[in-house]
This record gives sequence, C-alpha cells and structure tokens, in this order.
Amino acid sequence: MKKIKGQIEERGSWGSKTEFILAVAGIVIGLGNVWRFPYLCYKNGGGAFLIPYLVFVVTCGVPLFLLETAMGQYTQEGGITCWRRLCPLAEGIGYAGQLIILYSCMYYIIILAWALFYFISSFSSQLPWDSCDNTWNTADCVNLAANNLTLNRTMLINSTTSVTEFWRNRVLVLSDGIEQVGKINWEILLCLIVMWIICYFCIWKGVKSTGKVVYFTATFPYVMLLVLLIRGLTLPGALQGIVFYLYPEPARLFDPQVWMEAGAQIFFSYALGTASLTVLGSYNKYNNNCYRLVQYYCIISSIFWYLFQSSVFGPGLAFIAYPQAVAMMPCPQLWAACFFIMIILLGLDTQFVAMEVFMTSVMDLYPMVLRKARRREIFLLLFCLFCFFSQLVMVTEGGMYVFQLFDYYACSGACLLFLCVFESLAMGWSFGAERMFDVIEDMTNSRPNYIFMLCWKYLTPLVSLVSFVCSLVKYKPLTFNRWYVYPDWAYALGWLLALSSILLVPAWALGQLIVVKGSLKQRWHHLCSPDKNLPVTCKQQTEIQENTLIREMEVLVKCDTS
Repeated sequence: MKKIKGQIEERGSWGSKTEFILAVAGIVIGLGNVWRFPYLCYKNGGGAFLIPYLVFVVTCGVPLFLLETAMGQYTQEGGITCWRRLCPLAEGIGYAGQLIILYSCMYYIIILAWALFYFISSFSSQLPWDSCDNTWNTADCVNLAANNLTLNRTMLINSTTSVTEFWRNRVLVLSDGIEQVGKINWEILLCLIVMWIICYFCIWKGVKSTGKVVYFTATFPYVMLLVLLIRGLTLPGALQGIVFYLYPEPARLFDPQVWMEAGAQIFFSYALGTASLTVLGSYNKYNNNCYRLVQYYCIISSIFWYLFQSSVFGPGLAFIAYPQAVAMMPCPQLWAACFFIMIILLGLDTQFVAMEVFMTSVMDLYPMVLRKARRREIFLLLFCLFCFFSQLVMVTEGGMYVFQLFDYYACSGACLLFLCVFESLAMGWSFGAERMFDVIEDMTNSRPNYIFMLCWKYLTPLVSLVSFVCSLVKYKPLTFNRWYVYPDWAYALGWLLALSSILLVPAWALGQLIVVKGSLKQRWHHLCSPDKNLPVTCKQQTEIQENTLIREMEVLVKCDTS
C-alpha cells in the first residue's frame, strides 16, 4: 500500500508471538547476564547464592516482569506515554527509564566494537594475542600457551601474559588515567561505525524489521553456548571444576552484600525499570496471554542462565580468559571466530532492542510529528549520530576509564532499584493492584495468582527500597583494576549521571503538582487518575451497564411517583 505524504503511519505490531519472545530474549539475555550471573554465583557462595537469587525472583523479578509487560499490552503505548495514561504523577519514571536507556546506548555498543576487532583478528595464520613478538608487547610479556603452563609462580607474578598485553596495549591502548585522553584508536573507531550501521538497518523500519532480525540474532548465540557447554564438559577435570564452582557456602547467606548483589542481578536479568518490557509488550495484540507467557519465560530463562553458566564464566572472560583458552586449543582461529561472533550477536540483540525501546517511547510522545513517512528513518539516523559522537571519547586511550564510569554510575543497579520502588507503588496503590488484576484477566481470560497483588503493593517496593538503601550504605567509589583511583571531578560526574535519572521521578511529580490547577487534593486526585479513554474491561462494562440500569430505574420511579 502506497504511503500518502503527511499521513500518520500505523504503530504496528508483532507478526507473531515468537517475535515478541525472541525480542524479549534479546534484551534480557545479553552480555551482562552471560558472564555476570556465573561470576556473582561463584563470588557469593556458589550454590548458596541461588537462595537469595530465587527470593528476589519471586518477590521482584516475576511480579515486575508481568506488571511491565501488561502495562504495555494494555495501553499500547511506549515507556513514557503509558505512565501518562495510567498515572500521570509517575510519568517521571518513564523519562528516567528512557534516560538510562540512552546512557546504555551511548556506551554498550563499544563492547561490540571490541568484539568485532577480535573477530577480525581471528582470521590470521597466528592469533595476534598468542605471541610476544609484536610491537605492542613489552619485555615482561609471557606466552602461556607457548610455555605450556610450566612457568613458576614468581615468574607469573612479575610478568604479563600476551593476551593481557594485546587487550591493554593493542585494543585499548590504555593510558595512565582518565585525565590522559590521548589519541583515537582508528581501528576500533571503524569497528564502531560498522556496528552502528548494522544496528541502524536492523530497526530502521520499526517492529517489522526488528521482529525478523531477532529470529537469527536471538537464537544463534544459544547454539554457540550449547557448543561451548558440551566442549567444556568434555574437558579433563570438568566435573571437579563444576563442583568447586557451585559448592555451597551457607555462611555467605548472612552477608548483606550477597543479598544486595542478588537483588541487583534480578533487575539486570529481567531488564526491569527501563520500560523495555513495556515497549515490547505494547506491540502485542490486546488479547495476547502475557500472564502465561511471562511465567514460562521467567522459568525457562532462569534455567538457561544456570545451565550455561558453566560454559561462560567471569566478567574478564570475553577479552582475556577465553582468548587465552582458545590459543591452547586445536584450530584456535575457528574457536575464536565462533566465540566472538556469539559475543557480537548477544550484544547486538540487546543494543538494537534498546534502541527500539527508546525510539518507540519518543515517537509515541510525538506521534503527529514523528510517525509520518520517512520521519522515523531520519530520527533514528539523528539518534545514532548523537550517540556515536557522544562516545568518541570512549575509543581514545583514556576511553576505558569513561566507559567504566558510565557502567558503574549511569546504568547502575541502584538507579533501577529506585525506579522500581516507585513503579510498584504507583501501580499497586495509585492505579490499583485490583484494577490491574481486572485488566490482566480481561486480556488473558485468566486471573493472576494473589501473590502478585501482594508483591506489587508490599513485597516488591519494600524489598527494592531496602536493596536501594543498602546499595547506598555499601557504596564504594569506582576504581579501575583495583589500583587506579579516579579524580574527584570524575566521581562528581559519575554521581551526576546517576542522579540525573533518579531525581527525574520526584522532580516531575513536584513540577506537575505545581503546574496543575486546583486545590492540593484536587491536583493529587487528577494526577493519580488514569486516562478515561483506556480500554474498558468486561468488568467495567458490566458495572457501567448496572449503574446505567439503576439510574434508569430511579428515573422511572420518580416519573411514576410524580
């Protein structure tokens, strides 16, 4: 059908339920989960870590997963306008979530540029990190693969592996601090440009193109993870390694830090707080059974994380540990290429779905301007260019220090916890948990378990608030590799990034209370009332018909008496 110039385009929807499931998998099961969950599991008591993890899954993860998905499906709106229709007072949560998404788009894709550089480097007769004879190597370089692990402990302490030197001196070209920005690494810059071009064309046509791309980007990494899992289990000592890794330490359960990290991991794992699930759910049809889908998805995804944690382990794996491992394998180029294409696809899926979330939220905010022929493509191009030029500093010699600043402050777990406290309070009390139950029942023909209402009103805000306070109490300033301490101005910048999203919530609420006319009670009531044009549930229709019938009967009685 030919588009008419100036005509408002339809919002669109998923072509099938599978597209929605794969899109959710793309943003939920990303690079952070692949190596962060097993690292935290090992660090915080092995198998014992699963206890606080499951507690947070039940009290926060699954309830908020269902809530955010249902909010989008019910309103058919993005991450900002859904709050405008459900609870205008809490619209600041939507703006804050999109600001965090913007921050993540500005730094996350750098990882993909690094991975692409490693992938290209894999197509060489000898892996460049498997040698100490390169221009970037130092006199302290040692090749573990060549020495066949026969080096003594003293020599290892006083030396640097060839893999580490390739990462620090070739890829990062790391300076001595954030104050020394240095030159741009043009090879990484070219890789970054390539990744932005791929991301642009993955989503430039909206949900129609996104829904098709995820069929490949969200499934291939699972195949590679399965291959790595099988390969790892067949290596000598695999069973002993798994036992050592998962051996429970019950004493760690009394450490508040363990519970705090388990809670933060849930919010990362389920992509909560940023309205990502809300936007993806908004492209579902109204009668899609999101309740059953959310239950199945949360169970299956948790099993996948637990199953594949044995194949990918530790936050330093992607660019140090695994390159070292493949250098010792037969056909190292093949294993390296397979691993880094998996890393690229995992991150690519998360990146372009996050971009789609931001694009949808802004376009729903200004549909008359942006939802016209070719407007989306132009706006997406401007968004990509803005993010690209904003992150140029991250491909310099001091870029890694800036990257860590964004990761530690701008997109921290504390920011997500804060947003989820007010999200659950706004929906559980202002909009009403009972009303939300009616909405979900109307959409899915099944009423959720009462535990969800209990969580939305009490458990989720309480647990999130306690975790948020604990994260502030246990706060430690960011350091790089445990030796570099950032200057004071860098810490101030980090806190500015963190507070920019956190303060949006109370600032928006206060601003609306000031702007709206009427008494304080009237303003509060108006800002906490949902849009009257929201879809009417069957229960509401029955109540309207009953009230209409009662009024008609009252009129008839008055007429008879007169």
